[in-house]
Amino acid sequence: MQPEEFIEQINRKQVTAFRELFGAFYRYLVLFAIRYVKQQEEAEDIVQEVFMAVWESDKKYNSYHGFRAFLYDSVKNRCLNYLKHQEVERRHAEILLQEQDEEDEDYRLMREEMYRALHRAVDELPERCRQVFELHLQGKKNEEIAQMLELSVETVKTQKKKAMHFLREWLGELFYILVALNII
Repeated sequence: MQPEEFIEQINRKQVTAFRELFGAFYRYLVLFAIRYVKQQEEAEDIVQEVFMAVWESDKKYNSYHGFRAFLYDSVKNRCLNYLKHQEVERRHAEILLQEQDEEDEDYRLMREEMYRALHRAVDELPERCRQVFELHLQGKKNEEIAQMLELSVETVKTQKKKAMHFLREWLGELFYILVALNII
């Protein structure tokens, strides 16, 4: 098919002309796109998008050389748009990771500060009450604490209750946060 006849058939949306277009340009346009995007699959997708855009477009082409230049320019522009989009996604992912790291660090610092405040408050408890509560913080059950300190289970419960009342007063709102976080 002659170049001018080919352009005329493309302008009239003739399927045979598009088959010929695909056969003549597809491989070269994919190789051209790979120079930009460095990935075969992405290059193929971009070229297919360009072919679809040509098929769906109402644009009329004047010459074979102009049409050929249009195809290469379209592939180049889509490749550049793809690369810009990839860069935006990469930057967005970096920002999210950085924010996550900062949040993790903030959370860690906040948690450390809460533990320091809790331990300062526990240090202010009367001796027996402090011993009972420290064992409670270590995850010991009332029966274990009673056995370890040679106390009755009721005394352990009473001492824990006193400790909780004292900590509620000493820590204020932080007490409820510690309870909510299942720290005490």
